[in-house]
Formats: sequence, structure tokens, C-alpha cells
Amino acid sequence: MVDQKPDNIYASPLDRVTDFAFDDAVARVFPDMIQRSVPGYTTIIPMIGLITERYATSGTNCYDLGCSLGASTLAMRHGLKNTQSTLIAIDNSEAMIKRCEHYIGLDYGITPVKLRCDDIRSVTIENASVVTLNFTLQFIRQEDRPSMLKNIANGLRTGGALLLSEKVYFEPTQEQETLEALHYDFKRANGYSDLEISQKRSALEQVLIPETIEEHKQRLLDCGFSSVAVWYQCFNFVSFLAIK
Repeated sequence: MVDQKPDNIYASPLDRVTDFAFDDAVARVFPDMIQRSVPGYTTIIPMIGLITERYATSGTNCYDLGCSLGASTLAMRHGLKNTQSTLIAIDNSEAMIKRCEHYIGLDYGITPVKLRCDDIRSVTIENASVVTLNFTLQFIRQEDRPSMLKNIANGLRTGGALLLSEKVYFEPTQEQETLEALHYDFKRANGYSDLEISQKRSALEQVLIPETIEEHKQRLLDCGFSSVAVWYQCFNFVSFLAIK
């Protein structure tokens, strides 16, 4: 039995707010944390399954990079209804992989899932039809992002799809301030205090580095994708569909 808790990591004042990490403490509260922190998450997950169903082809690999507890992995699994595909889920957090294995074991999907604890920057993408990066790229160092996306593009078959969900920032400043304020309102509406919001923001400041929609689109095109579309946006959270 996996022990999942409500997210109260930042509920009490901390003498020192350390950088955010996907450790065991975060893994224990992650389902609660992400649903209360990311507007639109509960819409994005089932749509990952829908998009996977459209673009996955038989005899190919499908990847969930930065799978955490496997929400997007399971969505992809259920999108692979009539295809003989291999589903590979990878995360560099042992705590996440351990719990992900538990949830996959409880699921009734028939497609086998290969779980790996590894650095997604060093994984070679091969013979892929669908790749998911669901709020993962934002935690990768900016200088490493182009090479990783190029690796994905190179490993996708023509017509294959990359699902990329990210927190983004906007210019001019007024648009960014408005959407950021709405995001904090969303978190307050889900029970987070101003202290929790402030301490979490400090913990993420040097770890989660957002970029603009335009930067994402241009880099994906530069890396070899033929088209990029924003298929979903809620405040400053966006999901792209990039086709090889």
C-alpha cells in the first residue's frame, strides 16, 4: 500500500527554504500537490490519452519522459487500445518510480509498461510515435533543452507527436502579472495559504525556469518538428502538440 498524504510541505514557516526536489516527501503528496497547483491538470491528463490514441502506431515505442507517479503514463496506456506498441516511462526520482510501479500494478490497462529510473537527457529515443513531456522540460537546465528536444525529434517517426506541457511566462509585463495573479488565486481557492504560496515560489525559483510560448514554438521547429500548436491553455500553463 502506497502512503499518499495531503500537501502541507510548506504550511509551516521554514528557517530556510531549500530548492524544490522530487524526493520522497514530495512523492508522498504529489497527487494532491499537482491537482491543487496546476490549473487544467485534470483536463490535460485524459486528453493525453486521446491524443495518444490518434498518433500511436503499431510496432513503435511510446515514451513518458519525467513520468512521476504515472498519471500521463496511464493515460497513454489507455490510449493504446488497438496498437502493438511498447510504452516506456522514465523518471530520475527513485521515490517517484517506486510509487509509479504501484499505480501501474493497480491499473487494468493491457499494454505493458517498462519503467526506468534514469536521466531523461541521456535516454536515446528510438522508433517512437508518441512522446510526452508533461511539466517536465521546465525542470531541465535551459542549456540542455535543445539537445534533448532534438533527440526526441530524431527518434520520432514522421507524423509522430510530442505532447509538451509547461508553465510559461508572458510579455509584456502586465499580461504576466495578470495570469500569475490568477494562478495564485487558483491555489488559494484550493486551500493553499499565502505562506505556502510564498515558500513554494521561493523553492522553485532556481529550479523551475519557464519560457515564453514563442520560445517553445521556435525551438521545437528548429529541432525538426514540422508543426507546433497550442492545444490547451489555462492561465500561465500551456500544452503544445508538436508533429514531426
